[in-house]
Amino acid sequence: MARLISFLAILPALVSAAAINTTCVTESSCRCLPSDPCWPSKSEWTAFNKTVGGRLIATVPIGSVCHDSAFGSYNAQKCDALKSVWDYPATHIASSSDPMAPFFANVSCDPFTAPSARCIVGTLVQYSVNASSSSDYLATIKFAQQNNIRLVIRNTGHDYYGKSSGTGGLALWTHFLKDISLVNYKQSYYTGKALKVGAGVQNSEALAFAHKNGLIVVTGDGGSVGYAGGYSQGGGHGPVASKFGMAADQVLEWEVITSTGQHLVATPSQNTDLYWALSGGGGGTYAAVLSMTVRAFADMPSSAANLTITNQGISDDAFYAAVQTFLTTLPSIVDTGATVVYLLAYGLFLVQPINAPGVSKAQLQTLLNPTLSYLQKQNIPYGKSSALALVSAYFHIDQFSTFLDSFNAYNPPPNVTEYNIGGRLIPRTLLESQSSATSLVNAYRFINEAGAVISGVNVNVSNGTKVPNAVNPVWRTSITSNVIGVPYDPLNFQNNIYAQNNVTNVLIPKLEALSPVQGAYLNEANMHQPNFQSVFYGNNYQTLKSIKNKYDPTSTFYGLTAVGSDDWTVDSVTGRLCPVS
Repeated sequence: MARLISFLAILPALVSAAAINTTCVTESSCRCLPSDPCWPSKSEWTAFNKTVGGRLIATVPIGSVCHDSAFGSYNAQKCDALKSVWDYPATHIASSSDPMAPFFANVSCDPFTAPSARCIVGTLVQYSVNASSSSDYLATIKFAQQNNIRLVIRNTGHDYYGKSSGTGGLALWTHFLKDISLVNYKQSYYTGKALKVGAGVQNSEALAFAHKNGLIVVTGDGGSVGYAGGYSQGGGHGPVASKFGMAADQVLEWEVITSTGQHLVATPSQNTDLYWALSGGGGGTYAAVLSMTVRAFADMPSSAANLTITNQGISDDAFYAAVQTFLTTLPSIVDTGATVVYLLAYGLFLVQPINAPGVSKAQLQTLLNPTLSYLQKQNIPYGKSSALALVSAYFHIDQFSTFLDSFNAYNPPPNVTEYNIGGRLIPRTLLESQSSATSLVNAYRFINEAGAVISGVNVNVSNGTKVPNAVNPVWRTSITSNVIGVPYDPLNFQNNIYAQNNVTNVLIPKLEALSPVQGAYLNEANMHQPNFQSVFYGNNYQTLKSIKNKYDPTSTFYGLTAVGSDDWTVDSVTGRLCPVS
């Protein structure tokens, strides 16, 4: 199956040059690799497997069926079957080791390369523990520490920074911790319905459970993304974020295991510093999350709409003018509680969708009328179906009795995609005047003409904080989270290096130049973002790092661009993780 472009799941492609050190040497302080004398023996791995109840999994790359390797011979039938579903997240989620981002497979076991091409474990984890309880967490953390092995936390493999993989790693695989329960929560900071979800629960599962109980929870657009992991811990935007705030704003409790073996519950009144850090300060670095408890809200009627504008039959100037007209209406749209997702490519502006919980179809129509009127005045024809010929735009709008009905009808599930990416938060002020909006659209046009696509998630989360948390403060004055994507080249790795450098040094600076306030969504941005500490975490970074050091004094937890990652470096040849000297 062809590798499809899905702007809801743009994936990364390149490790930050700032995170790579070509002179890292084997020392006791560096994490052990299978080739080292410090690596556990077969009997030690066998004993550990007994400790975790037989839930230790040795990595076999899922793409190995497409190659002649130590894992077996090329199997044409199985390889063709794998390639037919390679673009689906479920293909990778089912694996305890396979990354969705192709860079982190190290050009190994790729089903689209020749059967004779390299197929080794390489940058994948060596083993995974299919965790079923806190005791599995404790045993896995202890074994990794005792043997100086790189520890990786993995749920679905949805991550843009390779945090769920790593050379010589042992993965704590949380995917099957699927418990969900309805809680009548009562504390000084919140009284009402809440959901308690295990670390393996995915967005779609949380939404469905809430729906059955007449409720809504704040999740992301991607239903297969893990709910309690990097998504919520990193902030978490989504289709009801303008209505209720970000995912991190909803968290009431975190249940965690620390690297020192403590089983803690962090709330706004208990272990408050850890609660603050986990709620928006990034995933996989302070402690390993067992469960999360979040606010739930009463379900409500919702409306949704799609709008597509193309350059068919019109000039590029007219096309981008129409785009600008829509963008300048975004403040009024998101202020109603609606969230807008769009893709802007050369000749295509796809708004898919506008989710508007608690907003009627008539209200949403009124908000969109300025754009539709502009199309009419400019003689840009539009219809209600993309099947219609001789139109340059398509528009559709509906109303539903519940939010989930609306979401399911208008939010197509995203496929896995392969892009070199960068990200930037766009201040609301840039869309509040025509002159600044023109500057923004000119920057978008430059990026499109350079061969990149731009996705945007548009929200108003200015009033989302229920209790203090570590969400980057720039979110509160931003309206758009932009992700720039340049296609990943699976056949020529050097092209990806060039593309990522272009994103970092040419394309993202076009957006940076528009505002003195700099920020990016730490879950969806450039892996080698300069000054990621301030861009991803705002003025919270030093406080977050002190909390990290308090609860993880041995730096057991590591992830590229995570808080504390600047104390570590990855060898560009061996992949070994070493402390910065």
